[in-house]
Amino acid sequence: MTGSRREFLKVGAAGLTFAAAGVSAEPVLGMIFPPANYPVPPEAHLMYPSGVRFLAAGLGLPSMTPAGYDSVIDKIVPEARKLAGQGATAISVMGTSLTFYKGAAFNQKLTEDVHKATGLPATTMSTGIIAGLKAAGARRVAVATAYNVDVTDRLCVFLKESGFEVLVSKGLGVEAGGIPQAMQDHLLEFSAQVKESSPEADSLLISCGALKTLELIVPLEKRCKVPVVSSTPHALWNSVRLLGLNGRVQGYGSVLERS
Repeated sequence: MTGSRREFLKVGAAGLTFAAAGVSAEPVLGMIFPPANYPVPPEAHLMYPSGVRFLAAGLGLPSMTPAGYDSVIDKIVPEARKLAGQGATAISVMGTSLTFYKGAAFNQKLTEDVHKATGLPATTMSTGIIAGLKAAGARRVAVATAYNVDVTDRLCVFLKESGFEVLVSKGLGVEAGGIPQAMQDHLLEFSAQVKESSPEADSLLISCGALKTLELIVPLEKRCKVPVVSSTPHALWNSVRLLGLNGRVQGYGSVLERS
């Protein structure tokens, strides 16, 4: 039995005790996603199938561009308040580019604003990838993204501000309309080629919450021989730790297994 599964069983047992007294002890992660009407991602239930409840809210982001982010950024705190009212016990802003596009100081202030507005522990997807890279011992990073050149460059600035050296970066050029299936099917090869173009890189980062990467982490680590960190899996791992859980989960890469 994995450490995370044991932890969730303990939480579940405690929940039964509190439920008998009419009180719910189940931790609840409230997540704010850039698209409108965004469901809880399947990765959440694959990684953490029990012991935690997930809530989702959406912002209606029109495009993965700075103008698009500007148009929804003021909606984050009100949505966080709504999630708190629905029973969330921690809040995660689950948009990587939405939270890094103005730099590390902006990401930190956004986190603080959500915390102050709700009184709850708060984090972001950008904070999750930084936590993942630090847990991996990364210093010199290869970066594969879904974004256009401008947004990819802004990610590189954010990573440098966070203490990492970016050796290579490349994006798929997506701005609006979601991730085409052809791109998703090509994602493993694309990401591997980005890393292989920089043999000196000690880690690979795949950035964009809309990319489905959970099942790709292990194959990429085997091929590239370095730890792989990716937006949604490592944001979830970082977020559930706000709930008092250790976040560890087996079968999805080195960082998630040991951290």
